[in-house]
Amino acid sequence: MDSISQAALGSAVVLATLGRRTAAWKAALWGAAAGTLPDLDAFIDHGEPLLNMVRHRAESHSLFFLALASAPLGWLVARLQGERKLWRRWWLALALALLTHPLLDVLTVYGTQLLQPFTDHPYGMGSMFIIDPLYTLPLLVGVVAALRSQQGLRWNQAGLVLSTAYLGWSLLAQQHVRGVLEESLRAQNLPSSQVLVTPAPFSTVLWRAVAMGPEHYHEAYFSLLDGGAPVQWTQHPRGSALRAAHATHPQVQRLERFSHGFMRVQASPQGRLHITDLRMGLEPCYTFDFDVGAAQAPDGQAVGPATQQWQRPDLRLGLAWWWQRLSDPTAGPLSRVPGVAAACGG
Repeated sequence: MDSISQAALGSAVVLATLGRRTAAWKAALWGAAAGTLPDLDAFIDHGEPLLNMVRHRAESHSLFFLALASAPLGWLVARLQGERKLWRRWWLALALALLTHPLLDVLTVYGTQLLQPFTDHPYGMGSMFIIDPLYTLPLLVGVVAALRSQQGLRWNQAGLVLSTAYLGWSLLAQQHVRGVLEESLRAQNLPSSQVLVTPAPFSTVLWRAVAMGPEHYHEAYFSLLDGGAPVQWTQHPRGSALRAAHATHPQVQRLERFSHGFMRVQASPQGRLHITDLRMGLEPCYTFDFDVGAAQAPDGQAVGPATQQWQRPDLRLGLAWWWQRLSDPTAGPLSRVPGVAAACGG
């Protein structure tokens, strides 16, 4: 999730754990710091964008390592605050702030390596978009209330309950939408070996699906306000032949593993090999698209560093489409909006 959400969650958790044993501002400040701490790994440069992507949310998001770090951190904070008798309570509070960070992240689709160093498998439920105001606002209101008055701790607790309930709602909504979309795939005889269902930006009302077939992937959008309108799927080549031709390319293998197979391989007009993570973005604009070498180079060639190709839609066009698609099933996909493909380099 975004840094504001993580900081708000950390503050809310520490405030709820410490109560009035210490000043509210101290609890909120240290909670925000602990809630943000795991994401400092984003500043580590592993030498190329693709490695930076797959190494984010790794050791710094490990439940094991964070649990180990919580005791010395709790002792240090208690000492700095002159509250040594409270160090066990600080330990518990900061442990909860640290551990809830990756547990929240795992609800997004990116991939969080919760069980480092035992496995580097990237876990991702995909029921939450990285920014969702309906999750974050209750936390912020609760924290601000706790800072303003003695009775505000109840608001803080209520904010935690509401935000957690919203996470539960996102999982239930995701399963409902998955059922609708899988039935649509069967009804339309569309081949699919894997189906990904994630929320479109900023809410859990509009959802995006990607269904992977042997030669193509299909994308669809479904809103909880669509009623009984038929699901519209669009078809796009996934580059199976190029993928087979570059089967031993380490960067292709790396992204395929990290994306759980939701990737596209294609050659650019300049003859460059591009690999794209289809989980994060909306067709035709994807956050993680990488140039990894010459498309016609012999397999097994010396591999140079990948370069990331930024694909960002025009914000005005994207938001206008999003607002319309929330309640209008005839709006069609983002890829058909005039000007979007050009803005994304398509």
